[in-house]
Amino acid sequence: MPVNDPVPGFNASRPGNASTVERRAGAFIVACPGEFYMRPAVFVAPFYAETTLRFVDAAAGLRGARLGLITQEPLERLPAEIRGKLGAHWRVEDALDADQIEGAVRGLAGQLGGPPQRLIGALEELQQPLAEVRHRLGIAGMSREAAWNFRDKARMKDVFESAGVPCARHGVAGTVEETVSQASRIGFPLVLKPPAGAGARNTLRVRDEKALAEYLRLVPPDHERPVLLEEFIAGAEHSFDAVCVGGRPVWHSLTHYTPGPLEVLENPWIQWTVLLPREVDHPRYDDIRAVAARALSALGMGTGLTHMEWFRRQDGSLAISEVAARPPGAQFTTLISYAHDID
Repeated sequence: MPVNDPVPGFNASRPGNASTVERRAGAFIVACPGEFYMRPAVFVAPFYAETTLRFVDAAAGLRGARLGLITQEPLERLPAEIRGKLGAHWRVEDALDADQIEGAVRGLAGQLGGPPQRLIGALEELQQPLAEVRHRLGIAGMSREAAWNFRDKARMKDVFESAGVPCARHGVAGTVEETVSQASRIGFPLVLKPPAGAGARNTLRVRDEKALAEYLRLVPPDHERPVLLEEFIAGAEHSFDAVCVGGRPVWHSLTHYTPGPLEVLENPWIQWTVLLPREVDHPRYDDIRAVAARALSALGMGTGLTHMEWFRRQDGSLAISEVAARPPGAQFTTLISYAHDID
């Protein structure tokens, strides 16, 4: 049974001593002597994964933010140091369900001292339900259309093509016949993946017609579970991680994959590495900076953090693989923190 838990000892609706609030809620803004005002915000984290909790902790400690947490986990399992920074906790059965998120946000408004002004989450699978709830409740943030552009990789490629952003040839198939037809148009080798996948999960390379026939025998697509086919791009694979404010990239970081994730999936013995170059502002990256800005603008990114994967082909040209409206995974944020000397 879903339950909601205010943080013991914290009254979100009553002004109080600022120093006391700093200890209990992590941040404050002084409105006048003896009073404070903090903007209500909500973070959705289905489970207390170690990486996710780092983002929750950072959000709870932001100056001027009173944070409520929506999760499937009980309050008592939350580390004490994070629990003490929260304004409220609300437990649901399915933290990816838009209706349950909406109900929780409405419930948290009373505990946080007013309607939440921001609704965020770090998981890629969360971005669409979060956008839907923002739309219903009039909360600022990424729109439903933009969230769908980022989540549906086939739609993303269509947006890129319309905006003149270089990307792989692609197609979506909902039947065996459509898959064979799209493969013939795109050419071998090619890559198969779910249109709404995350990272390299369920992604594989198909080298020829025989391999495709075997795949279709084992995993025939249908219109409820279509498959995305993409041109296999030969070249060096990289990431481009960015923070955008008001639709403009204000910070970015680059990495080199050695080797690419797909090759690692095919050869489990390989130790995958990610290299962050010493000088990300080097002129050799000018082209990806320009293309990345165009890609993010076309997808509808306003204010947020994105993780982009891209290729430099053997002839030196670029191709955007895909972009996620979330922080990077695989300890990228740890790497970036060390490289830039900031958490």
